[in-house]
Amino acid sequence: MLAAQRQEVILDRIRRTGAVRVADLVESLAVSDMTVRRDLDALEARGALRKVHGGAVARARTEEPGFAAKSALQEDEKHAIARAVAALVPPHGAVGLSGGTTTALVAGYLVDTPGLTVVTNSLPVAEVFHRAARPDRTVALTGGFRTPSDALVGPLALASIRGLNLDLLVLGVHGIQERAGFTTPNLLEAETDQALVEASGSLVVAADHSKWGTVGISTIVPLDRCDVLVTDDGLDPAARAVLGEHVGRLVLAEVGAAGRRPGDPGPENTEQREDPA
Repeated sequence: MLAAQRQEVILDRIRRTGAVRVADLVESLAVSDMTVRRDLDALEARGALRKVHGGAVARARTEEPGFAAKSALQEDEKHAIARAVAALVPPHGAVGLSGGTTTALVAGYLVDTPGLTVVTNSLPVAEVFHRAARPDRTVALTGGFRTPSDALVGPLALASIRGLNLDLLVLGVHGIQERAGFTTPNLLEAETDQALVEASGSLVVAADHSKWGTVGISTIVPLDRCDVLVTDDGLDPAARAVLGEHVGRLVLAEVGAAGRRPGDPGPENTEQREDPA
């Protein structure tokens, strides 16, 4: 096995479990202790993991890209996910939408859903509904301090959310991992998202496949708390198996499926499928 192949195996194990031991890698990869340590050194130099005594652990992310930068990533996947999520939101309900680029796209697919009451701490989400100007909709934007992802957080946001009762929350996340759960690199955003989760009867997480294996510094909720995880069909089969054991329901949106984007003419055709894992 080439060094690059070994290192991908090591990274895959860290994505799934959060940590690896040198002794276990020596045995399973059938290489020397020194070879494993060189691989770990190389991966640490790339910022892919953090070495600890006897092994390595996933590196917790603390950097938070801006909303515009994240919007340009995995666009097709995010639109497919947003269409699938919107199909789960019933009319005339109370729904929460957290911050995030995918949840902002979800808002675009919900503008024609009648009778919604929307609670959000996301400035882009609120702007989407503001531009739609539907008289049969109520949109409540929390107060708070603005994060790089254009989410409002802090004491004012928490005060706005506590005491609410929402039917459903659509949650955007920075990372997903079996041990760490659903995570974010922003401590205050995690606290605000946790308040939204507590206020909601059902939790739908919207996250593209690239979030798998990424660990933010703060856990929002464990995987088992998620009622429905909507991701795309680019998710690795091993990740599908792990998530299928933890989340209530795993939905894979088909990226190549036909379906309009907000503003496109004609009816919408949302394609999605349940993962059998």
